[in-house]
Amino acid sequence: MVALVGGMFLSGNTTPRLGIDLAGGTSFTLEAKNEPGKPNAITSANMDTAVNIMERRVNGLGVSEAEVQTQGSKHIIVNIPKGTDADQAREQVGTTAKLGFRPVLSIGDPTPTKDPGGVPKPNETPDKGDDGKKPPQGDKGDKDGDKGDGDSDKSDAAKPTSTPTTQGRAVPSALRKAPTAPTPTPTPTGDAPQKPTKEQADQAKQAEELQKQFAALDCTNPKARSAASSKAASRPTDQPIVACDRKGQAKFILGPVELEGDRVEDASAVFSAQGGSGWIVQLDFDGKGGKQFGQITGELAKQQSPQNQFGIVLDGEVASNAEVTFAIKGGKAEISGGFKQGEAEDLANILSYGSLPLTFDIVDETTVSSALGEEQLRAGLIAGAIGLALVILYMVIYYRGLALVAIASLAVSATLTYSLMVLLGEAIQFALNLPAVCGAIVAIGITADSFIVYFERVRDEIREGRTLRPAVQRGWPRARRTILVSDFVSFLAAAVLFIVTVGKVQGFAFTLGLTTLLDVVVVFFFTKPLMTILATRKFFATGHPWSGLDPKRLGAKPPLRSRRRPAAPADTKEA
Repeated sequence: MVALVGGMFLSGNTTPRLGIDLAGGTSFTLEAKNEPGKPNAITSANMDTAVNIMERRVNGLGVSEAEVQTQGSKHIIVNIPKGTDADQAREQVGTTAKLGFRPVLSIGDPTPTKDPGGVPKPNETPDKGDDGKKPPQGDKGDKDGDKGDGDSDKSDAAKPTSTPTTQGRAVPSALRKAPTAPTPTPTPTGDAPQKPTKEQADQAKQAEELQKQFAALDCTNPKARSAASSKAASRPTDQPIVACDRKGQAKFILGPVELEGDRVEDASAVFSAQGGSGWIVQLDFDGKGGKQFGQITGELAKQQSPQNQFGIVLDGEVASNAEVTFAIKGGKAEISGGFKQGEAEDLANILSYGSLPLTFDIVDETTVSSALGEEQLRAGLIAGAIGLALVILYMVIYYRGLALVAIASLAVSATLTYSLMVLLGEAIQFALNLPAVCGAIVAIGITADSFIVYFERVRDEIREGRTLRPAVQRGWPRARRTILVSDFVSFLAAAVLFIVTVGKVQGFAFTLGLTTLLDVVVVFFFTKPLMTILATRKFFATGHPWSGLDPKRLGAKPPLRSRRRPAAPADTKEA
């Protein structure tokens, strides 16, 4: 109890997280859209699937009390309680989670290129000087654009400065040269080069367009990054794209999708201490996906940087890019990149629950008032207080001194329940709503029932003629079995209710199950030891009329004594 209460105060939060019916929140209305080529995709089955995926996304472990339900044939209502990040929830409920593994063709700084001439174009050599001629052989730069001292008058865009990527590696800020369309080659006779074919011309045009987009893209601007992500996500998977990373720290030219995200069977966020990786996302591929991933990484390992990297692209943004030095086989992989715990869990959450079967637009967003919920909560707490007062009054009248044990045990149980609700609100986003309050009130009866079972067993032993100390010890095994069976049935009912229901009813089931487990803890580690201590006190041990253990009032039999053989008559003594 001290540890839980201390943890509650150390966390800086001493009040439970409230559900939308008590604290208010935000309500989203999403409208389903037909995608091109799928005019009849909006069906009841697809809507139900979307509701289930959204509910799991926003609820995480299922106890944050967000409500997701259909309205009509093509609308879904999502209610997010106050205290939940509304922006984060908005992204999670609407994202389609299109995941693809694309080879990296080029990497650059997130800011736009100031000198468009510095961007390599088809039929151009990026290593030429200001006068358009090649630099002297002695001053020629390396493959990353490093120049000699004789070229110190070049523009800043060509100087090799380092910028951390999402993996923490340093890459030159100057644009790495990406593969471009084939250039015309001279004929064997030395005549004029042949005219490029239409396919070559289209490739050159596409490459030039990508280079222009790449040069103009500003990934440090959230609006520009969002627009680039939307554009990249809408392009066919067999075409290259220009994209930013999730943090706006780099931009990429990426090749066509080599592996679809639906080959990912499971994703989980774990903390890795190896190499200071921190939080990572572990991926498990299916059989075919594992083979494809092994082949792709084997081919990338043969390339030079940055073509030996692959980008994991989620909805048009690069979630991670990593160098490949060997083929990764076995169907398992990791996404790393300096994730925080929340970021890793969000990514794993979206990947685990898959893509939505439909595309949705948020058509309305409103704020929900908590005035009605507060009034209902006040009425519920008053009803709970009246019920608790009646239980205590009955126990004082019937059990007298033993009522102190019951009241102390109820206080301990209430303290543990409250502190756990506060801590779980921070840990798993548990939200206290009206049904959860109802579950806590019902738990008062379950806890009091356990005390009554034990008290009655002890009183039965006293009726048999035993004193208090042996009665406490002999009554415990029989009471323990009854208490465990009763609590097991209550917990089983709560577990089944939690599994087969959704929304607010899960809050009732979760609270009922939690308080049932706490009842076992309190009875075993507080009530029973307290009874053992009180059995040594004169007030209870002698059966005081106000102790609740008065043998006369209980109709006890004469004290049990061992049968002794009658002593032989003493010999008559003579005077």
